[in-house]
Amino acid sequence: MSVEIIIKIAALGIVVALLNQVLKHAGRDDQAFFVTMAGIIIVLTWLLPYFVDLFGSIQDLFGL
Repeated sequence: MSVEIIIKIAALGIVVALLNQVLKHAGRDDQAFFVTMAGIIIVLTWLLPYFVDLFGSIQDLFGL
């Protein structure tokens, strides 16, 4: 795993947290929730290739 993906996840986390706080203080809790969920989905799509490689390595290790 490269350092680049960790920096991207951290930057997105900061942006999502900032937007979440702004929206909550504006009384838009529903939109804050959707921003948080969108951030989680984006991070999971970024990590999906790493999960595929991990499970492939585990399969090769155990010979499944």
